[in-house]
Amino acid sequence: MQTYKMLKEKAYNLIIKKENQKWYQNFFPYFIYILIILNITAVMVESVESIRQNHKTFFKLFEIFSVIIFTIEYTIRIWVADHEFKNCSILKAKTRFIFSFFGIVDLFAILPFYLPMFIMFDLRFLRLLRLTRLFRLFKIARYSKALRVVGTVLKRKKEPLILTLFVSLILLLVASSLMYYIEHDSQPESFPNIFASFWWAVATLTTIGYGDIYPITGWGKFLSGIIALLGIGLIALPTGILGSGFMEVIEKKENKKHKKCPHCGKALK
Repeated sequence: MQTYKMLKEKAYNLIIKKENQKWYQNFFPYFIYILIILNITAVMVESVESIRQNHKTFFKLFEIFSVIIFTIEYTIRIWVADHEFKNCSILKAKTRFIFSFFGIVDLFAILPFYLPMFIMFDLRFLRLLRLTRLFRLFKIARYSKALRVVGTVLKRKKEPLILTLFVSLILLLVASSLMYYIEHDSQPESFPNIFASFWWAVATLTTIGYGDIYPITGWGKFLSGIIALLGIGLIALPTGILGSGFMEVIEKKENKKHKKCPHCGKALK
């Protein structure tokens, strides 16, 4: 029993990235990090038809190797979940990991490889499953401080961001509906319905303006100008929200880093 606990502790220490340690002490996390980057690179390179045809076997073997490693990592993480969630029972800790964000990411990183073995899919759907290999990119967030900061900011600022998105959606719906009724009679092909007008509203509100669909009536041009001006301010809102969020998180980290004990004056960890 003692040997089992020691083995479990070693497995946990193997997969966890420890701060302020030398690279060889974090060998496994760095190995997974590099493997994820190589996987994303392989997905992009494989999209070149000539390379895919000439190196089909290599890509297949590399995918099998990657899935084996990711499967081993996922299995170990479930096994040592009670070390991650120490206040939970063993079963609850495993369940909590499986349904956590990173648990779902780890599962989706390997699931597309195993599904065709048990379920027959249409070839087009199989190609879509292959594309889900890009989901492995999210695994990097576990080992990247920068991505963890992004996650913290998004979590803290989710309410104002959701409110901004909701206001944007309302504005898009109103703008696309108005433009449909204004321009439909003059341009029935460009504005056949509100759904087509919605595309114009998105392009205009984001100030992209592709120019594939545009108003020709006076009222349509007037509305387009108003939406474009509103878009400038509306797009700036989430930028400001995220910017303030990043400043708050960075300042908090800096204050924590330089916090001193009021009695001895030493820096607190």
